[in-house]
Amino acid sequence: MACPFGPPGARMYRTGDLGRWTPDGELVFAGRADAQVKIRGFRVEPGEIEAVLAGHAAVGQAVVVAREDQPGRKSLVGYVVAATPASVDPAALRAHAATLLPEYMVPAAIVELERLPLTASGKVDRAALPAPDVAGSPAARPPGTVAEELVCALFTDVLGVARVGAEDSFFDLGGDSIMSMQLVARARRIGAMLTARDVFERKTPARLAALVGAQLAADGGADGRAGEADEAAAGTVPLTPVMRWMAERAGPRALTGQFSQWAVIEVPGGLELGRLVPAMADVLACHAVLSARLVAGADDGWQLDIPSEGSVPAAVTDLVRRRDATGMDDAGLRELAAAQARAATQRLDPAAGVMVQVVWLDRGPGVSGRLVVVAHHLVTDGVSWQVLVPDLAAAYAAGGGPGRRLVPERASFRGWALRLAAQAADPARTRELASWVSVLNEAEPWLGARPLDPARDTTGNVREVSVTVPAPVTSALLSSVPAAFHGGVNDVLLAGLAAAVSEWRSRRGQPDGPVLVDMEGHGRESLRPGLDVSQTVGWFTSVHPVRLDTGAQEAAEVRAGGPAAGRVVKRVKEQLREVPGDGLGYGLLRYLNPGTRSVLAGRPVPQIGFNYLGRLTAAGRAPAGGSAGAGAWRQLELDGEADAAMAVAHPLEVTGVVRDGPDGPVLALTLTWPDGLLDAADAGDLAGGWRDMLHGLAEHAARPGAGGHTPSDFPLLALAQDQVEALEAELTDSARKKGSR
Repeated sequence: MACPFGPPGARMYRTGDLGRWTPDGELVFAGRADAQVKIRGFRVEPGEIEAVLAGHAAVGQAVVVAREDQPGRKSLVGYVVAATPASVDPAALRAHAATLLPEYMVPAAIVELERLPLTASGKVDRAALPAPDVAGSPAARPPGTVAEELVCALFTDVLGVARVGAEDSFFDLGGDSIMSMQLVARARRIGAMLTARDVFERKTPARLAALVGAQLAADGGADGRAGEADEAAAGTVPLTPVMRWMAERAGPRALTGQFSQWAVIEVPGGLELGRLVPAMADVLACHAVLSARLVAGADDGWQLDIPSEGSVPAAVTDLVRRRDATGMDDAGLRELAAAQARAATQRLDPAAGVMVQVVWLDRGPGVSGRLVVVAHHLVTDGVSWQVLVPDLAAAYAAGGGPGRRLVPERASFRGWALRLAAQAADPARTRELASWVSVLNEAEPWLGARPLDPARDTTGNVREVSVTVPAPVTSALLSSVPAAFHGGVNDVLLAGLAAAVSEWRSRRGQPDGPVLVDMEGHGRESLRPGLDVSQTVGWFTSVHPVRLDTGAQEAAEVRAGGPAAGRVVKRVKEQLREVPGDGLGYGLLRYLNPGTRSVLAGRPVPQIGFNYLGRLTAAGRAPAGGSAGAGAWRQLELDGEADAAMAVAHPLEVTGVVRDGPDGPVLALTLTWPDGLLDAADAGDLAGGWRDMLHGLAEHAARPGAGGHTPSDFPLLALAQDQVEALEAELTDSARKKGSR
């Protein structure tokens, strides 16, 4: 609609939100003009769900409300009155709803009532609707085995219910996709390697216990301590593609020099050095790659040599240091932690096998201190810290006694790297070559005034700009936006980035066209059935190029959340799905296959490096138990340090990381570039444009009818995007007509 406050032609958008101006000029949200509610970041119209429930033959009346019977946990509950004297089967009704509605709109519980409560005016009295009984039925079969007891306890912990039977469904008790991931995380702490798919397919403790029981039996008990480490853990390891990629782009200093990642961990006051040292020794014994040495290789210059556990020095006193921080406030502690991390990085020596350093900043008894853990990048990556921090906390809490206290890795980094190298000549990988060549078939205009100069453009000469995305928008980008397009967070972030770069180039007079990006991934792909490296420490990162073409979209419309925003997400999602296989093939063919190496070596290289670091939360918590100092361990920061003379890998590095704040998760977008290659104002303009495009994508996804499928969602069919959208429109219309009947 026309905007009465702006210049002629300005527009406002009707959102359905109610608000009021305060005397101070603030606009205060006061609810919705319609009946929409927000569940897990999605805007939901309860009337649509009511129509679907009422369309079932067994239902006479239906009402759907959003309840928050447990603080912070809002869920949809359906109330139905049977159409006949026969009762309604809640499970069958939820299954019926699941065939017509997306997962987030299916009620978590169905309650059958004899009649709906009414107000004096004859309207449904929603305040009088009873809370659902989300606990398992008192008559439900109790757990009959140790494994069933463990899974029932996990259900109780995650769902917050008092009683769970062995045959109760996780989703009938109020679980959803996010909670299923929490269940998987808690299961792994007891040595049970479940997946979210297992939870969706098996649903009940009885069926999940069949998996858990077999795993625990194989590991020698519920704590898994009798399990044996991967026999392939020790020995020489050829450099992986990412190590070769970094050495090629940044020079040999990336391998031999100071190139580290480090975490700052909040630890309880009164930590004991006598327990910290053996705890670190336990971590080194559990994760063999942390003791690796960089040695000369036969044909490629370098390789890693991982010693067997018996040859790792029992005393790691030199790796762990204490620094007095008595009386320091948090700001001073942050500065000291950063300084100690830089100093510890200088002490790393890959050739001597010194890959880890630990510094304890002790503020005295009763005052939380900091633990700075530094590791050379050759032996760790971002995912590894999610393993290292909890393991170090658990080893410390165990008391530092003799013997191993941690569960061995189920698969070693060396074993994975050897399997990876063996795939380089696999015909299935070599068939990917044409696809990778097509991605790199055309050079782009320079982002800056000149190409990279390894002598000038070094890590000691970089500049940085960061912008943040507000918590409500971040929450949508992590949940409702990717869900609306049946994609992932990377699809959304890269769609916003590609749109921003396209607009940025246009303003600078450069020709529009595809954006070439080096995309970093966790790389932890299963190279054979059953191989799980999710709890293995090492540098698994993969890097492969992607070509992103947003098409002729109006940037202003994307920013405003118009239809162009949806088109951009769908186009980028499909281009990312065109990446051959799991994305590892590029590195294999580029660096490990002699027959294909030269073909890719001469192709253009992306000027932008993209890395989404995920969500940084409290990563470690020591188990409660007995002795002093075994309280909470909380990861506060993850950062890195590189040799100042090391060449940068790209003219522009863009990263995104989500940190939990007091008002919810906040996405930080950071751009780094060598000084003199880009103008600071231009870089800031691009960062702001990326943020604004993401705002537009979130705004678009919140609108009725936004989102939808793309051809890659139907791999067995040859469909174009317009055919997919025509089918979606037909199905939506059919469901609406059925609901109205």
